[in-house]
Amino acid sequence: MEKSFSESYAAAGVDVTAGYKSVELIKSHVRKTEIPGVIGGIGGFGGMFEIAANEYKNPVLVSGTDGVGTKLKLAFLLDKHDTIGIDCVAMCVNDVACSGAKPLFFLDYIACGKNYPEKTEQIVKGVADGCVQAGCALVGGETAEHPGLMPEDEYDLAGFTVGIGEKERLVSGELLKAGDALIGVASSGVHSNGFSLIRKALAINEKNIGNYVAEFGKTLGEELLTPTKIYVKPLLTLMDKISVNAISHITGGGFYENVPRMLKDGFTAFIEKKKCFTKPVFDVIQKAGNIPDRDMYNTFNMGTGLVLAVSADDADDAVKILNEAGEQATVIGEIRIGEKGVKLC
Repeated sequence: MEKSFSESYAAAGVDVTAGYKSVELIKSHVRKTEIPGVIGGIGGFGGMFEIAANEYKNPVLVSGTDGVGTKLKLAFLLDKHDTIGIDCVAMCVNDVACSGAKPLFFLDYIACGKNYPEKTEQIVKGVADGCVQAGCALVGGETAEHPGLMPEDEYDLAGFTVGIGEKERLVSGELLKAGDALIGVASSGVHSNGFSLIRKALAINEKNIGNYVAEFGKTLGEELLTPTKIYVKPLLTLMDKISVNAISHITGGGFYENVPRMLKDGFTAFIEKKKCFTKPVFDVIQKAGNIPDRDMYNTFNMGTGLVLAVSADDADDAVKILNEAGEQATVIGEIRIGEKGVKLC
């Protein structure tokens, strides 16, 4: 007797019924992200979102895509998957917000060796939580089962977002000028970059990942899995009240690669390290790996996840607005005339 298609596919390592169950389990998480503009629900061939015709005079769509990287290894070691989706959303929506755009919707992509519906639900729960924090809708996604290509208990996670902004209000760095104040906004921790170096420096394995670390007040794994902070709502609140001339999201490449991205030629960002926010986790990583200062600032956010430039006259108000929005913000430097780049002193 011939096997049915589903039985043959299952024999090849793909369980289509697990896919159906995953979709059912994630529906409640997706629903909580619905905002005005969402059309239909998950399950169609494309996620749909309506833009109000009269809401923008000259609308510009801004897109971003990213993944979580090897931070996933820690989720595997701890078998904890309900926050890694927040990281995925954060890495995308923060970049879009740095352009002055409001994220509208998000899509995720999960590639796994074997689809465990309950694990998939936890991953998507995190994605949905991140979307709620960012004020955008989760309108679709894909879970792809790759037997033979990936280990059964592992997965990769990536995302994509589209935002919208008024063309005249987008943040491009063109308004940057000498004397602008640089404001730093605190990170929640390591965020989602540099984990290959972290895992090597701390020799992370299934035994020490659960060790309590006094400097953190929690276990090593809990500290390192702390979700990436999502800055969207505080940034949009700030930009509604004050002109922001440039914004840099401190991700992979740290200060040395990301701050220059917000500068135009002829300007240098001078940043005082002692004024920046710090986190104990970076001291622990640096000491354990004997890592030079420059490499640390060229890899990690070091406790400051966002740097933005505003007119010096607006600096105090900007700090106040961000702090009232629940962030930790302070002036950490200034823009000067000079070779394009960043100087940390």
